[in-house]
Formats: sequence, structure tokens, C-alpha cells
Amino acid sequence: MSHTLTHMRRVGRYLYRYCLYILFAGLTLLATADQPLLLSDVRIESYRELYGEQAARRLTAWQNLIREGSQLSERDKLERVNRFFNQVRFLDDIVHWKREDYWATPVEFLISNGGDCEDFSIAKYYTLRAMGVPEQRLSLSYVKALELNQAHMVLTYYPSPTAVPLVLDNLINQIRPASERPDLLHVYTFNGESLWLSKKGQRAELVGTSDRLKPWVQLQSRLENNRVNIQQSQERQ
Repeated sequence: MSHTLTHMRRVGRYLYRYCLYILFAGLTLLATADQPLLLSDVRIESYRELYGEQAARRLTAWQNLIREGSQLSERDKLERVNRFFNQVRFLDDIVHWKREDYWATPVEFLISNGGDCEDFSIAKYYTLRAMGVPEQRLSLSYVKALELNQAHMVLTYYPSPTAVPLVLDNLINQIRPASERPDLLHVYTFNGESLWLSKKGQRAELVGTSDRLKPWVQLQSRLENNRVNIQQSQERQ
């Protein structure tokens, strides 16, 4: 009888520990699903196996930036994030992704160590959001780079709704107000919710929601589902 009771107690303790494991594992998965930019050590290690040591190091440095920079002032966050991503290689979509237009997730951007202006701006946007900068202060802005005579994207930061925004640009490392960037002609701007026509960097007229932009919708889907599209030729850069 005593042997049976002892066995039952052991089984009970095992089941209790197992249930706790399942509970904590489930909570971890939920946290990761709610915050897709936060990568676990296991996920980074899987990327290391797939894409090489340098890719894993870039992802680890990015995660450290998010964690360590969350307590900084917003201006310091802008400076850190802009400087971090402007180290990545600029590569045209047709060369890098073999497509006319492809908006990469931050993970794809860092693993492949390359991208164009949209990829720089998107990575900065999502990273600042992960560091606690409110969405209403950030916009992805389509502009015309007048000196290059071509379409371009930058990230704009609005200290207040009516303020002239600061411009984070992969073309230059300095963060300047839009009023000090006469080389950029602003066309439209958007964030996770809204789409505006833009004038001199400011949100001039609300014209709808950002889900009208198909590349933006596709990007968000890949990000939420942790999908990575990296070709063999892009690995281990």
C-alpha cells in the first residue's frame, strides 16, 4: 500500500511539473507572437545554422539594441537606430531580391545584410516601435530624392502632431528636420494605421488607411508569421 502511495505521489509531482512546463511554454509562445521582433536564443541559433555566423551576430546586436535602448530618450533612440541600420549594405531590389519591388522584414534585411531605401526605413520603424516609440510619432514617407531624380523612402519622426518631422535617411547619417532637407520632395506618408498626402514632411491630408498599400500588407503578414524569404545566393554575407 505504502509503495503504491509513494508511486502515486511521484506521478503527481511529475504531472504538476509537466503542466507548469506546458503553461510557461505557452506563455512564451504568446509573448513571441505578440512581439515578433523579439527573437529567442533558440530562434537566433536556428538562423545561425541556416544563414551563418555573421547573420546571427547582426541579429544578436539588433536584439541588444532593442533591449538596451528602451530606456533612452526618444532622440537618443533615433540616433542609435539610425546609426545601427545605416551600416547595412545598400542593394537594389532587382539585384538583391530578384524582384522589381520587395519590402523586407527587419530579419530578412539583417540576415541578408542588404536592402534598398524601403528596407532601411521599415527596419528603423519597427525597431523604434519595439523600443517604445508611439506609432503616431512615426511615419514611412515616400519622397523624391531631387539630386538623384528618383523615388526614395525615409522614416519621419514627429515630436508632436503639428511639428516639422525629423528625417532618418540611409543617404546621410545626420538626422535633420524636414525643413533642412530641400533635396527631398515629400509625396505621401503612412504608418501602421493611416495614409496621408504629405507636404514638406508634414501630414497634410488623410486619404485612407495604410492597408491600401499591398507591399505593406504583405510585409506585415510575413512579420507576424515569422516568415523569412532568403535565397541561397543571399546567404552567409
